[in-house]
Amino acid sequence: MNRQRHRFRSTLRRFIDSEAAGGVILMGSAALALVTANSPYAEIYAHTLETKLGPLSALHWIDDGLMAIFFLLVGLEIKRELLDGHLRQWSARILPGLGALGGMLAPSLIYAAFNVDSPQTRRGWAIPSATDIAFALGVLALLGDRVPAALKVFLTALAILDDLGAILIIALFYAGEPAAGPTLGAGVTLFLLLGLNLFEVRRLTPYLLLGAVLWYCVEKSGVHATLAGVLLAAFIPLRLTGPDPHEHTPLHRLENRLGPFVALLILPLFGFANAGVTIGEGGVSEAVGVVSMGVAVGLFVGKQLGVFSALALAISTGLAVRPTRSSWGQLYGVSVLCGVGFTMSLFIGQIAFDADPGALRATKIGVLAGSLISIALGSVTLWLCFAKKARAAASPTDAAE
Repeated sequence: MNRQRHRFRSTLRRFIDSEAAGGVILMGSAALALVTANSPYAEIYAHTLETKLGPLSALHWIDDGLMAIFFLLVGLEIKRELLDGHLRQWSARILPGLGALGGMLAPSLIYAAFNVDSPQTRRGWAIPSATDIAFALGVLALLGDRVPAALKVFLTALAILDDLGAILIIALFYAGEPAAGPTLGAGVTLFLLLGLNLFEVRRLTPYLLLGAVLWYCVEKSGVHATLAGVLLAAFIPLRLTGPDPHEHTPLHRLENRLGPFVALLILPLFGFANAGVTIGEGGVSEAVGVVSMGVAVGLFVGKQLGVFSALALAISTGLAVRPTRSSWGQLYGVSVLCGVGFTMSLFIGQIAFDADPGALRATKIGVLAGSLISIALGSVTLWLCFAKKARAAASPTDAAE
C-alpha cells in the first residue's frame, strides 16, 4: 500500500514539474468555469467575482493584480530568450519572428473583415492575434516524443515573440490617457529601478518593492496595470558572471520562483474567472455574431494561414531553415496550434470590451471555439505526422524480423 502511495506521489510530482501541467490545469479551469456559469451556482460565481476586496473587486484583482505577475514572468522570459537564450542571435529570430508577425496580421485582418460594418466592435481587432504559450506547449508536451525537440523550441520562441507583439499592441492601442501625477510617479520609480540595475544590486527584494510601487502608479495613471510587470522585468539584472551564472542571476532566480506559481495558480484562476460564459437566450445569435465569428475564424483560420504562409515563404526563399528533424506536416500542425489564443486573447478582450458586456460575452465564445478547434486539428495533424513517420521507418526487413 505504501509503495502504491509513493508511486502515485512520484507520478503526481513528475506531472506537476512537467511543462504539460500548466496547460492541462488551465484547460480544466476553463471547463470548470463554463460548467459553473451554466449551473445553479452561476449567481454565486458571478457574485463572488464582483465581491469587493478593498478598493477593487475580486475579478479586478485577478485581471490587474495577479496578471501583472504573469506579465512580469512573460517579460523575464522575453528578456532571457533575447539576451541569453535561443533568440540571442538574429539568425535564430528570423523564422519564429516572421511566423509571429504573420500570425498576428492575418487574424487581425480577418476580424476586421467580419466587423467592417460594426464600428463599435472594431476595437477588438487584436483579440485573435495572440497565442497562448501555456496551452500550446501543454498540448505538445502531452504528445511527448512524437514532436521533435527542435519543434518545441521553435514554438516556444514563436509564442514568446508573439507575446512581445501582444504587449506592444496593448501598450500602443489599448492604453488609456495617462494621468499626470501617477505617470510622473511611475517615471521616478523606473529611474530608481535603473539605478539599482546600474549599481548591480543583485538582491531581488528592492526590485520587487519598487515593482509594487510601479504597479500602483501605473494602475492609478489609467494605463493598464499589467504593463508594470513587463516594465519591471526589463530592469531585473541578467549578468552572466560566476561559475554557474544561470543559477545565480536575479532574473533566473525570479523566473524559477514565479514559474510554478503562475502556471499552477495565476493562470488557472484567470481562466476560471474569465472563461465562464452563460449560454442562454441570445447564445446562438452571439455565437454567430460578428465578434464571436471574427475571433473564432481569426484564431482558427487566420493563425494557421498567417504563421504557415510566413514560415513557407521564409524557408523557400532561404531566409531561414526548417527546424531540425521536422516535416512540413509538423510545421503545419504547430501553425494550427498557434490558434490557441486563450489567456492573451481573453485578456485583450477584457480591455477592449470592458464597457460592453455583450461584446465581451461574444468574445469569450469566439476564443473558446477557435482555441478548441485549433487544439483538436493541431493535435490530430501532429499525431498523423508521427504515425506516417513511424510507418516509413518500419522497413520490410524490420517487419519480417
